Amino acid sequence: MDQLPLPLEGITVVAVEQAVAAPFATRQLADLGARVIKVERVDGGDFARGYDTAAHGLASHFVWCNRGKESIALDLKDPRGLDAVRRLVEGADVFVQNLAQGAAARLGLDAATLCAAHPRLIAVDISGYGATGPYADKRAYDMLVQCEAGLVSVTGTPERPTKAGIPAADIAAAMYAFSGVLAALVRRGATGRGGPVEISMLEALAEWMGHPLHHTMHGGTAPARTGLAHAVIAPYDAYGTADGGRVLLSVQNDREWQRLATRVLGRPDLATDPAYATNAARVAHRADTDALVGKALGALGTDEAVARLEDAGIACARLRDLREVAGHPQLAARERWRETGTPVGPLKALLPPITLPGGEEARMGDVPALGEHTETLLRAVGMTGEEIAALRRDGVAA
Repeated sequence: MDQLPLPLEGITVVAVEQAVAAPFATRQLADLGARVIKVERVDGGDFARGYDTAAHGLASHFVWCNRGKESIALDLKDPRGLDAVRRLVEGADVFVQNLAQGAAARLGLDAATLCAAHPRLIAVDISGYGATGPYADKRAYDMLVQCEAGLVSVTGTPERPTKAGIPAADIAAAMYAFSGVLAALVRRGATGRGGPVEISMLEALAEWMGHPLHHTMHGGTAPARTGLAHAVIAPYDAYGTADGGRVLLSVQNDREWQRLATRVLGRPDLATDPAYATNAARVAHRADTDALVGKALGALGTDEAVARLEDAGIACARLRDLREVAGHPQLAARERWRETGTPVGPLKALLPPITLPGGEEARMGDVPALGEHTETLLRAVGMTGEEIAALRRDGVAA
């Protein structure tokens, strides 16, 4: 049987984007078959290109978020550069932007303006705090939004709050933008009309704060910061092993505690001891509970500790560093790694987590050099060689 095509084959996306939120959203679209045209500044492009040089000389953020795109470099403050973008939008299905608040509207590239001119267009505005309200014009970077959304307040240790180690606010906004585009495409298929999609980093991350937020609003108290431990379950933490590793385990109910006590700790008496027999008791005696578990696992190597826990039916995991994740046996066994082309040669990258059995594999296209596709794209919207040369000469295109 023939393979199904990628679901976004034939969809064209134009993105005036930078940093993480919009680029990560449009990369999802590219992986699923969409043609994504990335509009960048002429003076260095997307500023994420300059975040670091860790990926063999390229920025790790940029490599992660921008594969499978075509890069055109234009000065949108020049009417000729802005006209080129508008010509590209005329042939697009989706437009995405995450410029500073108000900048897109000043250029006439906000969702409301574009959708009024192109009724089938789906236009996405991604902002830090939304287009209205007292925070509308406030600068919004990932760490700042993590603070405003309360994520930092529940992450870390009792002594010190900590931001997430990944750009959680950017990723949350990106994934809601991605799913918003998919939903709008379904609606357009039924109605023939596109329309605006609005995404706020604060609103996206606040939604992800659902459990601690509801716990606080309806229960009266905020969950405590507990590091790797769980605020209301014990034992639930990472414990050191004899060979220097750390194993995290989670006991979800009292039956599991009975198995842990008997088959891993070697203390069947703890299964019925009133100080440990119930989760409420174990939480009340968390330090003693952790000490018992820590002593037992501390006498075992990591492999043996994991084997015993799994044999007892206790949920567990190794606390891996990123080099260990890159060599994770599960990712290797499921053949999740591929190579993506870049200006400095092929780099390893994970297949996107949306797997569509029976269809074509995700299209993990090349990471573009700045302005790599400028001439091709300008010719495609009707510009002559002389016009393009003039744009380059005047610094309007690169």
